[in-house]
Amino acid sequence: MRRFLCAAVFASMLLSGLGWAEEVRIRQLEAVQLYTQDELLALIRTNSHLRRVQDDDCQLVRDIEARADIMKLPAYQFLWGDMLAYAVCVPRDIERGWQLMQDAAAQGLPEGLEQVGRYYHIGRFVQPDAEKAIVYLREAAALGNLPATIRLAEILLGDVGSPRDYEQVYRWLHHSVTADRTTHQKISQLLRKFEQRMPDRVVQRARRPVS
Repeated sequence: MRRFLCAAVFASMLLSGLGWAEEVRIRQLEAVQLYTQDELLALIRTNSHLRRVQDDDCQLVRDIEARADIMKLPAYQFLWGDMLAYAVCVPRDIERGWQLMQDAAAQGLPEGLEQVGRYYHIGRFVQPDAEKAIVYLREAAALGNLPATIRLAEILLGDVGSPRDYEQVYRWLHHSVTADRTTHQKISQLLRKFEQRMPDRVVQRARRPVS
């Protein structure tokens, strides 16, 4: 009986014009699930969120759009904004994409704050504006975003912004944790540069354990 059933399925596939490989692919596509918040944030932190959408054959575009525009979930606003800005699975719409990035930042998403601050710093999609960059990067750094803290430190050491921020940025860097050797070395270099500009008593105060 099983042999006859398999033959019937195979015959049905032939009649419908599908091969075994295509049938398997269709079943794989049907199994794609929408990302959880934690999963999406992990993808964003590794800058692999756009590739994941492409690897999923752009099947989740409408679900992503709904969660960004209707539910206004900040992680999905971030993702949808990036997709529009970089024309991933959708036509390019930089203005709308930028607005969504700002919306994610306004909801306090650290990755959104860091990205908006970074784009203001380097002048991507907008004109360079170091002062605006500092505002967004400082907020992201306060929420524990290490890339934002490092970029903020580099801006301050480039004699932009206020020296009054040195102590706080030094504190964030000194108490940061990273397993990446290159990042660790970068932080050490930045700390040494701050130490050359800060009184010893201020450095010692910034090194105290965070309560």
